[in-house]
Amino acid sequence: MDRRSELAGFLRSRRARITPDRAGLPEDARARRVPGLRRDEVARLAGVSTEYYTRLEQGRAGTPSPEVVEALARTLQLDPAEREHLIDLLARPTPARRAPSAPQRVRPGLYLTLQTLEHVPAFIVGRRTDMLATNRLAREVLTDFDALPAPQRNLARYYLLDPDARDRVGDWEQIAAETVAMLRLEAGRYPNDRRLADLVGELTLRCPEFSTWWNDHRVLRRTHGTKCYHHPEVGELHFSYESFQPPGDPDQVLCVYNVEPGSPTADALRLLSSWAAPGAPPPPRRHGDRHADR
Repeated sequence: MDRRSELAGFLRSRRARITPDRAGLPEDARARRVPGLRRDEVARLAGVSTEYYTRLEQGRAGTPSPEVVEALARTLQLDPAEREHLIDLLARPTPARRAPSAPQRVRPGLYLTLQTLEHVPAFIVGRRTDMLATNRLAREVLTDFDALPAPQRNLARYYLLDPDARDRVGDWEQIAAETVAMLRLEAGRYPNDRRLADLVGELTLRCPEFSTWWNDHRVLRRTHGTKCYHHPEVGELHFSYESFQPPGDPDQVLCVYNVEPGSPTADALRLLSSWAAPGAPPPPRRHGDRHADR
């Protein structure tokens, strides 16, 4: 990833979304070629010269001080993930920022924690949204990642490239776009990650919507929210998810899909769990299920 072009694209995209009125600027009679802020307006609001901001947006200003970064983040109204991404793009290349080479492993205690979550779907995601470990219900609700070749066990590949995901994931377009934003955040942190670059290239070629989302320069760190899945055997499943970074490895995230006790989703999960138990008979087909004969 070319840091200069990434920084330029990110700053341009962030100032383009801030209207003068939203920034608290008085009306300006000058014609605007773009709806957002001009470079000189960003510079004035951040307390730097227009020349300096222009060089910064072009990747020619070196590393700004923390005070300038804070002023830019405030002016461009960045959220915490966007602020983190800006700092990553402005950081000097160091050995600590080189692409990780060693494969990720889930430590035994964390893996045991995952498997004790028997009544809700849960999984551990690593760098590049690689799926490192899943429990039984996660494999039932999403897909059986353990049955896939190791290079294909990736959440972004599943959401964006698996045809079944478009049917199974509720509000697929939103979830897929958010996943792309998560990849962009990681690309800023590890700009020289060859495996991430290969994944981005594959998604660009095979997912028609990917380039539009990628070029938005949106970044996201997903911590909590809601999800809906359309399961071919038990119907709609509604979850409230929480994501946690285990101590000792900031590049792993434990995701837990919680359900309301006594809800239809909780009943459906009990049914799925009984079908997925070792030695259990296969689930009955739903009448008219378009997935049944695939």
